[in-house]
Amino acid sequence: MSNENNSLTSLALQKFKKNFWGVFSLAIITCIGLISIFAYVFAPDASKNANQMHLSIHSKSPGFEVQMLTIPSGIEAGQNFFSKLFFGKNNTDTEIPIQSYEVKNEVLHYVEYASDGLQGQEKQIVVSRFPNSNYESYIENRGFVFGTDKYGRDYLSRILIGSRISFFIGFVAVFISLIVGLLMGSLAGYYGGKIDAFIMWIINITWSIPTLLLVIAITLALGKGFWQVFIAVGLTMWVEVARVVRGQIISAKEMQYVTAARALGYNDYRIITKHILPNIFGPLIVISAANFAAAILIESGLSFLGIGAQPPMASWGAMIKDHYNYIILGKPYLALIPGLCIMLLVMAFMLVGNALRDALDVKT
Repeated sequence: MSNENNSLTSLALQKFKKNFWGVFSLAIITCIGLISIFAYVFAPDASKNANQMHLSIHSKSPGFEVQMLTIPSGIEAGQNFFSKLFFGKNNTDTEIPIQSYEVKNEVLHYVEYASDGLQGQEKQIVVSRFPNSNYESYIENRGFVFGTDKYGRDYLSRILIGSRISFFIGFVAVFISLIVGLLMGSLAGYYGGKIDAFIMWIINITWSIPTLLLVIAITLALGKGFWQVFIAVGLTMWVEVARVVRGQIISAKEMQYVTAARALGYNDYRIITKHILPNIFGPLIVISAANFAAAILIESGLSFLGIGAQPPMASWGAMIKDHYNYIILGKPYLALIPGLCIMLLVMAFMLVGNALRDALDVKT
């Protein structure tokens, strides 16, 4: 039996490898996954949530460059390597965009950057404020690949760090939906009768409520925040899993191998987990891929409505909300870039789901 399963698995893998769009989409998902995990390594602004605001350079076009003066605070951030790697750097220094600077009598005179071609305010700071009076290493030309947002934050960094929420909500939501859906669907399909009728009643009630409305209700009950959204989305996606599992188990429990397992005296738990569920895994993988895409879209919608991840946390949906009015103000890319990122990730998951469905289709 195990050899047969292995051969079927290898056949499915071979079919999947031949599907160009499936493999290409899986590569995109892997790349976005690595970027989301190591976002602060790739982000030009590695501060926590990429939240370094410079209002004087707000809404600048992609490719914008400016001289940036960093004034050290002398305060130790007190962070370890892993905290910086995964959660960003607690930046205690002050960054100031400048137009020009010169040093006279051990005093650094600089002109702050002013938008719209205006003359900025001139300020000064003693050179001894910098370690070893080495002020030159604290002045750099900084480029903004995607420009800046309406608060003057590096837009590329926000996009990279915003990928975390959209990517990980898929995993958490699908994990929660699988646990609840497998439990409810297995009980309903295997035992039938009143248990099936009761669980189907719960499923139908949950199914009749619009998904977004249900998520909003759960989010408001649990409170606004990062983890609350993950749980809320997961608790609304179990219904589809439960219906598929129930249908598969109803047909599978009449098979000869289940009858043989009962005759050998195995308990119901072992029959369901060891014999039935492994044989209905194909449809579950396909539905999980579709649920990944649905979870990303729901989270984006919640963030757009302002009840998803809360500021200053970066989220693609929240970035569209912050900048959608720029579509008519001549800078549509501020809303289009996160929108295209959502579209790319959702499409990748849908194409992987389609490729898995074709690979696991026993009829072919």
